Amino acid sequence: MRVAVVTGEALERALDDVARLRIEVFRAYPYLYGGDFAYERRYLEPYRGNSEAIVVGAFDGPRLVGAATGMPLSAHADDFSAAFEGSGVDLSAVFYCAESVLLPEYRGRGMGHAFFEAREAHARALGYGMSAFCAVDRGNQHPAKPEGYRSLDAFWLGRGYQPLEGAIAQFGWRDIGEAEESLKPLQFWMRAL
Repeated sequence: MRVAVVTGEALERALDDVARLRIEVFRAYPYLYGGDFAYERRYLEPYRGNSEAIVVGAFDGPRLVGAATGMPLSAHADDFSAAFEGSGVDLSAVFYCAESVLLPEYRGRGMGHAFFEAREAHARALGYGMSAFCAVDRGNQHPAKPEGYRSLDAFWLGRGYQPLEGAIAQFGWRDIGEAEESLKPLQFWMRAL
């Protein structure tokens, strides 16, 4: 396996593969994502032509088996600004580490760390002082929660991220088995770079 940073035109060419990975990986709990390719293309559109956007790809030979994306949080202001109201956080100083998706058979090989390290290095090189991401919060009693499920909280805490109190975004997607999109709460986590 190899990890490669993808930006510019190569990033734009990789977005369809990122979309396919998101559809496959996010079907699992806690996302339970019942999305489709048309939704993915709309969701990933802000990465096209954004000179500060990044995709970190995990490749098995030529095949993309995992990816992590990032771009300035200010590029997502329409979606997430309400979550930061009253927090005192300057969105223009924050780099947003969006999704990290990796096929299950490739997990446990350090790709999560590689994904964060590459995005954080990219953000520092661009002059950002903070890094943030958000994660869906399904609560402890969700009926689709698999037995033995382990959250990634310990991993994120180990990387220096902390939940930002009160910074909860509402973002909509269609769950598996649902006919319509519904809003889900996403908790923001942050760290200084």
